[in-house]
Amino acid sequence: MTTAAEAMVTAVARLRAAGVPDPARDARLLLAHAAQVDAARVTLIAPEDIAPEIAERYDQLIALRAVRVPVSQLIGARAFYGRDFAISRDVLDPRPETESLIEAALAAPFARVLDLGTGSGCILGTLLAERIAATGVAVDLSEAACLQASANLVRLGVQERAEVLQSDWFEKVEGRFDLIISNPPYLAAGEMADVQPELSRYEPRMALTDEGDGLSVYRLIAAEAQQYLSAEGRVLVETGWQQGSAVRDIFRDQGWGEVAILPDLDGRDRVVSAAKPG
Repeated sequence: MTTAAEAMVTAVARLRAAGVPDPARDARLLLAHAAQVDAARVTLIAPEDIAPEIAERYDQLIALRAVRVPVSQLIGARAFYGRDFAISRDVLDPRPETESLIEAALAAPFARVLDLGTGSGCILGTLLAERIAATGVAVDLSEAACLQASANLVRLGVQERAEVLQSDWFEKVEGRFDLIISNPPYLAAGEMADVQPELSRYEPRMALTDEGDGLSVYRLIAAEAQQYLSAEGRVLVETGWQQGSAVRDIFRDQGWGEVAILPDLDGRDRVVSAAKPG
């Protein structure tokens, strides 16, 4: 028999050899999933022998992580803004920097939200969970992403206040919104060769890159969003950390007012905010 601690030592070595970032964290999370215990309890079971079926399951998980399958896909969920969201290969893995987009949204009141390119639904789901009187619409071109978002909205208990549409950005959107929010594909096509394997191999390419310069969706939103925005509404878009100035200029060139760049927790450009002119 092998103890949990011994299994983790072996797992960490395998992951480190495979170039996995933070192998100790991943080994701990995957052991918790294999043993069906809370991650905080892994240290408590470390001295114990692990059952053969758990050891086999753990070995399979470590083998998949070693070829860079994301942890969230292996355990089927990812924590975002204090809530768990179901995750699959059909959607982007919610990332901590996107919480800056949530913070910017919650800094002002809103009653109706449009989430463009919703993916897992983590943005709209979080905003509706935080603002219990708000309603919203989520759109995505991917049917699989729409299904994943719908499942997460049900998981959060906000489905009665949300609508999910399969739409090419604004194509099927109707009405006006107090907040239009998006984390669009912002990697340039040329950057895709350098991204981590977790992204390039296992996340939907259409959610990562516009196959151009990484700015095309910002141009589309800046050109079209005003006709869907209420008089006092605003647009918030997440950007790559080096894109803030370029995205700000795109909105200014389209005549938007109060265009500002907001930082993430590391002080890097992360969100561009804009309002209707005047």
